[in-house]
Amino acid sequence: MEELVVEITKKEGANLPLYGTELSSGMDLFAFVNEPVILRPMERALIPTGIYMGIPEGYEAEIRPRSGLAFKFGITVLNTPGTIDSDYRGEIKVLLINLGNEPFVVNNGDRIAQIIFKSIVRANLHVVASLPETSRGQGGFGSTGI
Repeated sequence: MEELVVEITKKEGANLPLYGTELSSGMDLFAFVNEPVILRPMERALIPTGIYMGIPEGYEAEIRPRSGLAFKFGITVLNTPGTIDSDYRGEIKVLLINLGNEPFVVNNGDRIAQIIFKSIVRANLHVVASLPETSRGQGGFGSTGI
């Protein structure tokens, strides 16, 4: 497995992201809130984590939902995956939404999302007169079957 060094700072009392198991691909992110945040059904909130990262050039971080929160409570990341670019130096925050039927409380220190680091490939676009034909052609949503 490739290892990436990411510099990080945090507010006093904030939890550092952690891998849940030895082979986890994502690190858990923790809420850093002064008081509980109540998310009513269909409400969204930007939840701070209290951490700041220096992601190396050529990489990004993606913020993704935690499957347990999504399955058990309907809590997910609204702009999933959220992208953190290597030139961003602000606090990492997570945009949560409650798609469940009951209010959900986010407490300080709760695991709210996961962060995954990925390498970036930059596209060099070339304008051409036409594209090569394929068997699918311009078939869109559902064109290859259900």
